Amino acid sequence: NVRAIQEGKKIVVLYDLSEDTYISQILIEVDGKSRVIPNKFLKGDVGKYLKAGRDKRVEYDVLLDYGDGFKSDNAAFEIQTSKYEVVDLGLSVKWATCNVGATKPEEYGGYFAWGEVKLKEYYGWSTYRYCVDYYNNLTKYCNDIGYGNNGFTDTKKVLEPKDDAVTVNWEGAWRMPTKAEQDELRKKCKWTWTIQNGVNGYKVVGPNGNSIFLPAAGCMNGSSLYGIGSYGYYWSSSLYTSEPNYASHVFFDSSRAHRNSSNRYCGFTIRPVCL
Repeated sequence: NVRAIQEGKKIVVLYDLSEDTYISQILIEVDGKSRVIPNKFLKGDVGKYLKAGRDKRVEYDVLLDYGDGFKSDNAAFEIQTSKYEVVDLGLSVKWATCNVGATKPEEYGGYFAWGEVKLKEYYGWSTYRYCVDYYNNLTKYCNDIGYGNNGFTDTKKVLEPKDDAVTVNWEGAWRMPTKAEQDELRKKCKWTWTIQNGVNGYKVVGPNGNSIFLPAAGCMNGSSLYGIGSYGYYWSSSLYTSEPNYASHVFFDSSRAHRNSSNRYCGFTIRPVCL
């Protein structure tokens, strides 16, 4: 029950909601093509919750320097909403405030093997979805015959939506970040080791001053949980192509955050992104 109409140079969002909902992004359709309107061209309650209620509205002014097709007489809009809060850090993508499986920034959330969309009790090659028993018998996401089951290879280097734990478990336009998007988070933001509500982790401040918190949630290996409070392991959607039994992720401890790669069967946390 969320829709958008146009009033001159305003986008007016009308809604009837039984619970609070978050606007994850606004798209404009011109000449049959849909594009995300960057928040910097919208003045209003962008990135805010729509509070539950009937016959409510919120307005967005479209700034005059938006040159990607907005016309007052022939534009259509799509409002994409989510129950999960999004933060614009001033980067190429926006970041969620909590991990998959969590409801608060300091909660650890669930632990997922790379390319798997469900939690499980044991994390190892014997239970991994895309291999036969061991690391050199991969059945998907493999660019090297030395790692493929019976010489199998494919050209897939980034997780498909059906193998993306965010796309499958969350609503709206959310997905796992790519390696490049995680690298942008590391290199363009200020990382400060801190404690939030009793939980160790990093406060990550973007170029625009907004921030997110990444808890040191540790990881699952076998049936054991390691490193809670000391280490963070956050999957990207990108394969480590030099050794396709590995995938890329961010690893951090109290001294620094850096790029790493690990066995795909490991259970790591995931912080979603959207455009």
